[in-house]
Amino acid sequence: MTEPSPLDKAEAAVTEASVNTAAVQVAMAAVELAKLVSAQQQAAPPACGHQAPQQAQFNTRKWLTISGLAIVGGCVACFLAMAFAVAAVAVAICATCATACLIVLRSMWRDLTNR
Repeated sequence: MTEPSPLDKAEAAVTEASVNTAAVQVAMAAVELAKLVSAQQQAAPPACGHQAPQQAQFNTRKWLTISGLAIVGGCVACFLAMAFAVAAVAVAICATCATACLIVLRSMWRDLTNR
């Protein structure tokens, strides 16, 4: 057998009272108010006012698309980096050749003008 709750005990004590005085009426009103409050608390929604988000299903197509785009983006970035490196080497080679040509031409100019 289950033990009665404190509200049930209070209600039984109030009904057993033989004198219907103001104190008994106040006690009965308090018991009824406590019953109403407990019923409202049990039926009330969560205090935060929002529902918990539902668990979303795993979308394989979405993740394959994202990973595919990441791979393509990585390949494009790698290709651009290699193209930039080749262009930088080409500029360095051109600069070295131009410097060598200028040194040779200056030397030839000095030889021709000194005579």
